[in-house]
Amino acid sequence: MLILDILFKPLNYLSKIVDSINHLVGIAVAWLTVLMVINVFVVVVLRYVFSIGFVWLQELYVWSHAAVFLLGAGYTLLHEGHVRIDVIYRKSSVSYKSIVNILGIIIFAIPLLYLIFEKSWPLISRSWENLERSAEAGGMPGVFILKSLIAVFAILFGLQFFSLLMKSLNDLLWGSNASNPQSEADLGGKNEL
Repeated sequence: MLILDILFKPLNYLSKIVDSINHLVGIAVAWLTVLMVINVFVVVVLRYVFSIGFVWLQELYVWSHAAVFLLGAGYTLLHEGHVRIDVIYRKSSVSYKSIVNILGIIIFAIPLLYLIFEKSWPLISRSWENLERSAEAGGMPGVFILKSLIAVFAILFGLQFFSLLMKSLNDLLWGSNASNPQSEADLGGKNEL
């Protein structure tokens, strides 16, 4: 077990770095959500009170919405906010949960995220080559940036699954995350949002 402990030390350190990155991205996305709500309010007031509409302003909240979901996925996984079937999982032992997590990550998460990244890359590359803009007159420039968020999503979400894999392996090998606690202080508090 000493050899495994030595091998897992740098991986656990990397896991904490990934957790910190996704936590910071999640906080930024939370502020983006506030800006998105203000943007929608402005669009509604301009349209229904003053009969004024700007295509770029309407596209901005659609883009913000996409960014919130794509960039916030890793944060949500970090704080166990994704929907799962808790009927069996919730009351199970730590080792059972670890095995389910490990198998789920290897069988489902990694192949799916790889597929998303691989299939989106040509779309993203073409968009960057053309410096794609909105198809609507008066729309937002920089559609290539929005499309790039698909790859960023796959990377951040994949890194967070890697972190979960490391934690699950720790739990399986050493019985509990107590041997390698992820303290709330490391992430600036778990319930910050």
